[in-house]
Amino acid sequence: MKRAYITLLALFISFTWSFAQSLPYLKEPTFKEGEKLSYKLRYGIISAANGVLSVNKSQLQFSNKNTFHLNAFGQTSSAFSIFYTVKNKYDSYIDGNTYQPYLYTEDIHENSYTRKEYATFDHRNSTVKGAKGTFKGKTSQIFDLLSAYYFSRNLDLSSLKTGDTFKITYFLNDEIAELKVEYIGTEKIKTSLGTLDCIKLSPEIKPGRIFKKDSKLYLWVTNDGNRIPVKAQVEILIGSVTMELTKADGLKYELGKKVSYSK
Repeated sequence: MKRAYITLLALFISFTWSFAQSLPYLKEPTFKEGEKLSYKLRYGIISAANGVLSVNKSQLQFSNKNTFHLNAFGQTSSAFSIFYTVKNKYDSYIDGNTYQPYLYTEDIHENSYTRKEYATFDHRNSTVKGAKGTFKGKTSQIFDLLSAYYFSRNLDLSSLKTGDTFKITYFLNDEIAELKVEYIGTEKIKTSLGTLDCIKLSPEIKPGRIFKKDSKLYLWVTNDGNRIPVKAQVEILIGSVTMELTKADGLKYELGKKVSYSK
């Protein structure tokens, strides 16, 4: 269990779609500076962790381009810290027009394990330079854990049909990998912020010490102008883990408001 919520948090932040070659995206971002999303993760009925995602004004500039500073912070609740303690911080600086990252950092504290990462992205040469060397990808669109989430909120989903699967390339833990996601459809769900029309997805997970052989991870994203994740749920070997949105501040659009690119 101690690794289950970490896996879910990573998948939750990096929910993604992609297309066979290039990833088509909306020209206007679905988010703005000042957006702040708060989440709670539960193991069964036990509150296990809290997380916050925010979009900030960047103090760093790259190639004199408009830049967003993205931040994610997650930590275990005081009750769950008896079993396992986590305090993780992630930062990504992305191009305000293409949403692709320039710089990614992470500061990981999980019990006695600690890790720091400082990675820079060269999209022209499809490489990422991290703490343990330079890594070569197969596409010019390579993301980190955090920028993948914000980029995916801006993908053009107009051609999606039930059963379609997609991939995105990302850098994490000293390797470049792909995440596969299946599009399930749209569904209305009850949340702490009301009943919302959502896009339902199923990111790929691998069975093992955490997940059952037939475990499925489901993710619900608002089918509105903001495209924010409101819920994620997965069954594990013992019980289930759920993450839910508890508060949304500074949204670009009114929560639930449909726009031209809504499904």
